[in-house]
Amino acid sequence: MASKQTTKPTTLWDRFLGSMLNPLLDQEAMNRQFERIDWPTECDRLSTPGLVYPEYYQSQNFHGVTGGYLSPGAAVSYDPITQYVLPPNEDWVRQGVVEAVRSQPRRILDLGCGTGSTTLLLKRTFPEAQVVGLDLSPYMLVMAQHKATGEGLKVDWRQGKAEETGFEDNSFDLISLSLLFHETPPAVSQAILGECFRLLPVGGEVVVLDGNQDSLRQTPWLLEVFEEPYIAEYAQGDVADWMEQAGFASVETRTHWWIHQVTRGVKPLPGQDSIRDEFPREGDMAFA
Repeated sequence: MASKQTTKPTTLWDRFLGSMLNPLLDQEAMNRQFERIDWPTECDRLSTPGLVYPEYYQSQNFHGVTGGYLSPGAAVSYDPITQYVLPPNEDWVRQGVVEAVRSQPRRILDLGCGTGSTTLLLKRTFPEAQVVGLDLSPYMLVMAQHKATGEGLKVDWRQGKAEETGFEDNSFDLISLSLLFHETPPAVSQAILGECFRLLPVGGEVVVLDGNQDSLRQTPWLLEVFEEPYIAEYAQGDVADWMEQAGFASVETRTHWWIHQVTRGVKPLPGQDSIRDEFPREGDMAFA
């Protein structure tokens, strides 16, 4: 149940990473986690009635898992696997989102939040902020809710599409997107940034953490390792350019731990092509 299901026995994952990681995974712990959750009940509680899954999402096997993220097995195994496949350290990689923030947001939206790892990091960093985590998979949201409850953190978990959230204009001060764009077609990624622009007020920030597009272009074998259906298209794009096309200003990308990148943009006043950061945080890494 919680074990990884694959669809193609000759993938790089099966030949290399899978066999290397399987001995490191605590299968018994994952089984216990699976069994103590009433998945139908909890998924119903977190599901949005009438939501239609986009074709790009439900038709693909992300990471070689049948059904992608729409299964409890994928939700239970995500965190145990991710801790080993985000070098040099998952916590350090996700910290890049916080390091890029230059304001004191009161309303935060984490799009494609998955099991809530970055969402909870943002809530710990900005404890007074209202934090919303949105994802398409109710199974991932169930795991996120369990993690938040375990830490005593209050987060509003919502099921929905990142490109069509249903929230009102100017609803958030900060929007983060961690490891999402390599899992969506570029046209959808650009639509998501358009939605971010709508949801932010003037001065609001968007921060995108994902794989380093330059590095991926130079190491094509990496495009095959994790069985990501859209990663090759992502590698050929430019998140900073997508942000600017969506209307964001002061857009900057920095390399983060060699194979990752963090891109930040700010919603400017109409007609502005840049906006001054009002709350630089002393001691942060230079964002350049």
